[in-house]
Amino acid sequence: MCTAITYKTSDHYFGRNLDYEFAYHQTVTITPRNYPFRFRRADEISRHYAMIGMAFVQQGYPLYYDATNEKGLSMAGLNFPENAEYRCEMPGKDNITPFEFIPWILGQCATISEVREKLSKLNLLKEDFSLQLPLSPLHWMISDKNESIVVESVQSGLKIYDNPIGVLTNNPCFDYHLTNLTNYMAVSPADPENRFTDKIALKPYSRGMGGLGLPGDLSSSSRFIKAAFTKLNSLSGTSESESVSQFFHILASVAQQRGCCKVEHGYEYTIYSSCCNTDKGIYYYTTYENSQITGVDMRREDLDKAELVSYPLIEGQQIRMQN
Repeated sequence: MCTAITYKTSDHYFGRNLDYEFAYHQTVTITPRNYPFRFRRADEISRHYAMIGMAFVQQGYPLYYDATNEKGLSMAGLNFPENAEYRCEMPGKDNITPFEFIPWILGQCATISEVREKLSKLNLLKEDFSLQLPLSPLHWMISDKNESIVVESVQSGLKIYDNPIGVLTNNPCFDYHLTNLTNYMAVSPADPENRFTDKIALKPYSRGMGGLGLPGDLSSSSRFIKAAFTKLNSLSGTSESESVSQFFHILASVAQQRGCCKVEHGYEYTIYSSCCNTDKGIYYYTTYENSQITGVDMRREDLDKAELVSYPLIEGQQIRMQN
């Protein structure tokens, strides 16, 4: 399960927590403009926008979890079990597999407006990457600096939702999460007023009581509410340091600690958290064992190359001693 958010100060930021019970040796991966993107049922794209993100590279192909292209368009895939439904090849459609979806969009589009045009003919194809890597059930958040959308391929077809919150988690479908926000209209960062009765002088006994009612569990619906409240009420300076720090604090409000969410094959936890400055093309990350923020700058690479550039994650905790 995962949480993705957008955030804007003087620059625009996009990132996510990836929560799962095991990792796939993912790396921060830059795809330059001349890397040939080959698709199972669509024409090859030999030149495209460069992009940076977190990927599991297999057979020379970047299987992106999340990425941002050089125009500032960003995209993340999040787990969507029992709801995602992919289809057989359809004539007259752009038949793109889910593992090709992020490169296909980010390679060609610079804005959400351009994304919407591409989505009008999209069919998400039911075809595994390999026998060892079957398709994951996903839905996606796509954002530029001005707007966000959510894309879900479900039984009734391809659904595209405006996302004014700039947050996405997992099940249920996105329209439920938007409706569920109304259950928390009374939550506030300010002290609560006594509306219980005018016969008793009730006063807050602690700071933060305006937030009573905010969920604290790890379910996807609760994480959506908590991330939305934290993000929408978040305040930071506009410097890069302040903006990036605040972004990671927002993600930390819904991070998962190992041992608190038992699943069939272990315990789900936040494997990594990411924050990309989409204006500058700088991808920052932390890992479960390494809370120091590490950055990779896409524009320090030769973006006209034809080969992928991958940086293994710094996993060990980085502790700075002061004496």
